[in-house]
Amino acid sequence: MIKKLGIKPGAIIQLINQPGNYFELLESDINDQLYKKNQIPDLVHLFVKNNKEFETEMKKLKVVCKKNPSVTLWVSWYKKAAGIPTDVTEDTIRNYALKNDLVDVKVCAVSDIWSGLKLVVPLTKR
Repeated sequence: MIKKLGIKPGAIIQLINQPGNYFELLESDINDQLYKKNQIPDLVHLFVKNNKEFETEMKKLKVVCKKNPSVTLWVSWYKKAAGIPTDVTEDTIRNYALKNDLVDVKVCAVSDIWSGLKLVVPLTKR
């Protein structure tokens, strides 16, 4: 999973609303890479359960994108197959991204419950 998400040694990682088994999913201990107050992350992994939470967290992350235009944003939401009610879909995230100067570049299964969409600031806006 580390490779799939593009987590590199030394990168500063910010986790938001991650599930309790996140480190098991990664099959790696990245505690020494976790974001500390006043740091600017290289990669953010945001987990959302509904669209309101998604939009609220993404608004907060605009500052991160301005301070580090090379940041990678992973947004994870419940897979349809998980059977957990959610109003977030891949299209919801993609449409929000395009309206907010971001593009999606990769989609992956994070677990049997979570999907993930990788968002970045387009090269032309960095």
